Amino acid sequence: MNPLDRIRDWPVDRAAAATVGPDGQISTAGEAATAFEWASITKPLVATALLVAVEDGTLDLDEPAGPPGSTIRHLLAHASGLDTDTDQVLAEPGARRIYSNTGFDLLGRLLTDRTDIPLADYVAEAVLDPLGMTGTRLGDRAATGATGPVDDLARFAAELLAPTPSILAARTRDEMTRVAFPGLDGVLPGFGLQQPNDWGLGVEIRGEKHPHWTPGEASPDTFGHFGRSASVLLVDPSAPLALVVLGDRPFDSWAPPLWRELGSALYQDRSTP
Repeated sequence: MNPLDRIRDWPVDRAAAATVGPDGQISTAGEAATAFEWASITKPLVATALLVAVEDGTLDLDEPAGPPGSTIRHLLAHASGLDTDTDQVLAEPGARRIYSNTGFDLLGRLLTDRTDIPLADYVAEAVLDPLGMTGTRLGDRAATGATGPVDDLARFAAELLAPTPSILAARTRDEMTRVAFPGLDGVLPGFGLQQPNDWGLGVEIRGEKHPHWTPGEASPDTFGHFGRSASVLLVDPSAPLALVVLGDRPFDSWAPPLWRELGSALYQDRSTP
């Protein structure tokens, strides 16, 4: 049995899943070519495009952005102090990990202003087109606006698992997936206070968090994101493997146990001779 076939029993109308192995081979299940909302998995996509702009000198991670004392690095790592969905500043930059959609939308506007290219066009040129993600589109919001098929999300996951020179240099991917501002506590939406609540630049890092949405088999180096549309992007470079899931039912208490069950099945399948 393909472990991905478990999504057939999920309480959703439509879903799709894919896994990527160390050789880059992708296997899928469900409606792999159907476009779904990515919700907050948009953030790693936009973060990758922004890091392309950093590599070419258009932006600098440590230039001021956001509240006084904050930088692009703070915004990418949810450490700017900005509230989740308002412009209110709740903490000094670098003091707490506060998950912020507002911060990512600000980054999208900054990237557009600096390049003089609409955000959707820049993301397409920097990431989507080079990876052949032809079915994915970015709407108005840098925080949540992407839609696309799981086939495309799997291509993106494969790139994060094993970077190619066509997108980001390996050293940039490593910085993206390394803890930024270590030791910050904060609430992981849906999973409560985490001490620490580790994040990289646009991706969450698993570390030793509990409770969590990844399976117990996932290494502390695992990184990725989840979204309100029941979307999942999980990349474990130690395994190595990646799992992506898209669905059409909003994230709630039903989703994390099924995400973990599916992830565990994949790890167990890989370890079976």
